[in-house]
Amino acid sequence: MRPEKTLIVADVREKLQASPYLLVVDYTGMKVPHFEELRTRLSAVGSRISVVRNTFLKIAAKELGMPELDSTLVGQTAMVVGESDICGAAKTLKTFAAEFKLPIVRAGVLDNAPLSVAQVAELADLPSKEILQSKFLALLQTPASQLVRLLNEPAASLARILQAKADAAGGEA
Repeated sequence: MRPEKTLIVADVREKLQASPYLLVVDYTGMKVPHFEELRTRLSAVGSRISVVRNTFLKIAAKELGMPELDSTLVGQTAMVVGESDICGAAKTLKTFAAEFKLPIVRAGVLDNAPLSVAQVAELADLPSKEILQSKFLALLQTPASQLVRLLNEPAASLARILQAKADAAGGEA
């Protein structure tokens, strides 16, 4: 392989190593302004899209021991990678595709496990990581707040009984 191609494969490999996920998309027929808009939207959720030659992505993925992507690497291919949340990237791709009919998600890889197109669509339907974390925190706090109410109830009941008795004694005088 020529030196410049080796450098390109090394760059693709670095991008794949830095990301816990990879989404392979077909951007055939996309106009440049649409591609730039998609790039901007993905950037807002911490993801990047890069046009890549199929052979370079195959080589880099093979070197990293990733699942085989050969069947999905045909035509014009772009890869979407990011630092953290695959759900944000999948959701952005889904809404963009609903709006412009492109790009088409072909496959994905999450933590070195292959994802089908249906699984990527399911990830797009999940709430964001922050919302899931807040729901989980609320779930963890529920038993504690119930315990506090339970512990306060005898004192509150006693206070209500004493108040009722004082009201009744005040009404008799």
